[in-house]
Amino acid sequence: MEINGHKIEPGADLREANLVGANLCGADLNGASLSGADLRGADLREADLRNANLTGAYLDWSNLTDADLSRATLVGANLSWVYLTGANLTGADLFEASLTEADMRRANLTDVDLTGANLTGACLD
Repeated sequence: MEINGHKIEPGADLREANLVGANLCGADLNGASLSGADLRGADLREADLRNANLTGAYLDWSNLTDADLSRATLVGANLSWVYLTGANLTGADLFEASLTEADMRRANLTDVDLTGANLTGACLD
């Protein structure tokens, strides 16, 4: 799959990519680099984002319902107003879903598994 000239695949280099409003429902982005990517309003339902680097990504208003974010890095990501219902943010071994300093204001965290997640400095207001 290709969106805005960006190849959507496991391990993809999508740093700083403009994916505003993109339909990434069920996309396999395992291990992808999405640091600084603009994913505002994107549909990421059931997406595989395991081990993905979403450092500083803009995810405002995106839909991550039932997405797999296990072992993902979300340091400094903007997750305000994001839908995370049923998302997997669990850690494993020494790797953990990192939400350090993430902005999660008004995020829907219904049925989200945050076992082992690092929420240091995260904004959950």
